[in-house]
Amino acid sequence: MVPQWSRLARLQTHQTLKLLRQHHLRFHSRGFSGAQVPSFTPRISRAAGKPLYAPNASRLLDEMPQTDSTHCNHMLFDFSRNNHNVDALSVFFYMCRSGLAVDGSSLSCVLKVCRALGDQYVGKQVHCRCMRLGFVVDVSVSAALIDMYLKTENVNDGMRVFDEMEVRNVVTWTSLIGGYTRNGLMEEALRLLYRMQVEGTNPNAFTFVVVIGGLADNGMVKNGTEVHARIVKNGVHSIAIVGNSLINMYSKFGMIVKAEAVFDYMVDKDEVSWNSMVAGLVMNGLHLEAIELFGRMRLEGIMLTHQIFATVLKACSVLKELSFARLLHSRVMKSGFDSDVNIRTALMVAYSKSYDMDGALSMFKTTELGSQNVVSWTAMINGYLQNGEKEKAVDLFVEMNRIGVRPNDFTYSTILIAHPFVSPVQVHAQVIKTDYQDSPSVGTAVLDAYVKMGNANEAGKVFEKIVNKDIVAWSAMIAGFAQEEDTQGAVNMFLQLLKEGIWPNEFTFSSVINACASPIASAEQGKQFHALSIKSRFSDAVCVSSALVTMYAKRGNIVSANEVFKRQPERDLVSWNSMISGYAQYGDGPKALEVFKEMQSRNMKMDGVTLIAVVSACTHAGLVAEGQKYFDIMVKEHHINPTMEHYACMVDLYGRSGLLDKAMELVNEMPFKAGGKVWRTLLGACCVHRNVELGKLAAEKVILLQPQDPAAYVLLSNLYAACGNWRDRGEVRKLMDKQKLKKETGYSWIEVKNKTYSFLAGDCSHPLADQIYLKLEELSLRLKDAGYKPDTQYVLHDVEEEHKEIILSQHSEKLAIAFGLISTPPGTAIQIVKNLRVCGDCHAVIKLISRLEEREIIVRDSRRFHHFKGGICSCGDFW
Repeated sequence: MVPQWSRLARLQTHQTLKLLRQHHLRFHSRGFSGAQVPSFTPRISRAAGKPLYAPNASRLLDEMPQTDSTHCNHMLFDFSRNNHNVDALSVFFYMCRSGLAVDGSSLSCVLKVCRALGDQYVGKQVHCRCMRLGFVVDVSVSAALIDMYLKTENVNDGMRVFDEMEVRNVVTWTSLIGGYTRNGLMEEALRLLYRMQVEGTNPNAFTFVVVIGGLADNGMVKNGTEVHARIVKNGVHSIAIVGNSLINMYSKFGMIVKAEAVFDYMVDKDEVSWNSMVAGLVMNGLHLEAIELFGRMRLEGIMLTHQIFATVLKACSVLKELSFARLLHSRVMKSGFDSDVNIRTALMVAYSKSYDMDGALSMFKTTELGSQNVVSWTAMINGYLQNGEKEKAVDLFVEMNRIGVRPNDFTYSTILIAHPFVSPVQVHAQVIKTDYQDSPSVGTAVLDAYVKMGNANEAGKVFEKIVNKDIVAWSAMIAGFAQEEDTQGAVNMFLQLLKEGIWPNEFTFSSVINACASPIASAEQGKQFHALSIKSRFSDAVCVSSALVTMYAKRGNIVSANEVFKRQPERDLVSWNSMISGYAQYGDGPKALEVFKEMQSRNMKMDGVTLIAVVSACTHAGLVAEGQKYFDIMVKEHHINPTMEHYACMVDLYGRSGLLDKAMELVNEMPFKAGGKVWRTLLGACCVHRNVELGKLAAEKVILLQPQDPAAYVLLSNLYAACGNWRDRGEVRKLMDKQKLKKETGYSWIEVKNKTYSFLAGDCSHPLADQIYLKLEELSLRLKDAGYKPDTQYVLHDVEEEHKEIILSQHSEKLAIAFGLISTPPGTAIQIVKNLRVCGDCHAVIKLISRLEEREIIVRDSRRFHHFKGGICSCGDFW
């Protein structure tokens, strides 16, 4: 038994027994006089045809001058019908203490009361009385006993009562089968259905309806079709309630063609039949067909119920059919359903999803305050979020809490999307306070919010506390690792979910493939997940194929990225942006612009990422005029508001091509004050073109805005060193020491046989260090024979020329390449990742090595990819 249900049942039992004890004392402490009060009659109990509503049954009994079985049974049935179950028990208790006769109807009624209260303890006492009075042979009493036990989850006692019955009819069989179905014991329920027929009792329509409902809820497709065959064989398939149940079952199975066949075969269709078929079409995503069937329904004069309006409005929401939603709104008002809170909520959702928030808000405001429940509030909050109005959504959430409407799990899951206008930490605290932390959907939403904040630690804590982790929670946690570029953490989490028997979906694959796009991830891991996604038939899902394009592009495998891109049955904005960025980082500006033009021809909606990708492509290829043109097109024609990052890209475009005055002009014309990134980009360009005056200004701006960023100090120091100004360089270095700032150490990584190795400049820690340096000496001789001369201007230290050459020869990328050459078979491509920009001397050396060793060498530095082959680099020596 579920713990929460168990606690509720114990509480109800305690309250019931407490009331019965009170009545017991009252009945034994006073007598009853026939002359006290007017007699009790049905006419008094039901004035104007209204049911009896008594706050306390014992007081009413006390006021009755005479109490016989008829009067008490009348009260018992009346209380039971109107769900005054404790009062009904009081009447029954009084009858027992007063020695009044009870019959099978009385006992059946009180057993139904026990079932409604979930009170098995009192139910067993009533069972004992049934046995004592000999009513267990009464079929209606036995059926009530079975129903009571099974609905209080006591399957064994229910079955025992059934087995002891001398006479069983279709009602008792149906009660037993229904009980097993409600308790999720479908295999046993089916065995009882077959046993029932073997023992000579034919199931009726209600029996089949009960079984079909259970099969539908449990997704038992094969058994469902078998039961359908039995229904046809038993000749009850033409009965409306059976047909309606079959439509519902096949709709839930996703077998909508069979559902339509059942619907078309039905002769006597009622409103439920039409409603079920329309709902089935909506459930299976056939929204246009659902609206068409609704039109047929109207033409045939079928009465429209509030359920059909709610269902069709859902179809309008998905299709964003605003005009039809307004027509339905008019029809709802004419039909008198405009006060129905479910329909009003459905109208709010239809308006909000059709981008008419004014219409949704009007519906919400005209709903009576008492009828504005948590569902309608949540629908409005969700509507604002879907329309990009996060601030209004948060305001509504605050107002909802202020007036005392308690959020539910869906409200919390929805409002957490509103970050940064809402604090996930504060919402998480409220979730704990209102006891929703065990809800899987809320836990997953909180987890996702922390992931998007970059707070992986808190996300991990929330993930561990989710009791029933679904695939959404697992996918969100893997996405968190991907965001942190923790490839190993994402892979381990993926393997753990497989170990626990949970099969990944397309979003899980998308997340783990994104994690493999990290620069230091194993090159083979991404390929392995690609293969697994194909095997799992998820590779064509848009989110997976887009993640694959991104992963291959970021890993420098532009050929594989393009192959996946071309095979995509459907492309989203991520795919297009990834391909443009991939070609841009690869140095193939013309190809990047070709993809962009194709994107334009297909009228794809563009965003700020597209603008960055296009301008970056022009920057890496030195296409200044094209970059300026596309920047203007994006802003003026596609209405993309440029951000700080966009202006930094434009400064980089001008600066890298030596147009420093143009870059400075743009900085001065920006609509907002230039930030650290813009000034740092300008400083980098000044270093390349050795403009000390402008570089000094840019460095001062960066240090003013970001005093703890060592990059500005390092770039200015390098600029002074490149110009031979060693005194000013020394002053900058002293300032760095005073500020306790350190230059980022340069690393290079290489993967060999699925293991990643890292190297520092002058590194001797590798086990094969001797062999690596021997290879470098050999290469040095061959390089000089090929005409190489060390370019010592890239050594920014005031040392002897000979020492500068030694420093150059031991740069981290050269060590990594030498290791790759001695550790892999001839002809194998070598891929290096470096966290800093490749210097000009290393670039010239790697070009020669690619020709001398006949190797493809791919180097990913902090700016882009360099693909070296046959002595040529993909960047065209412009980077």
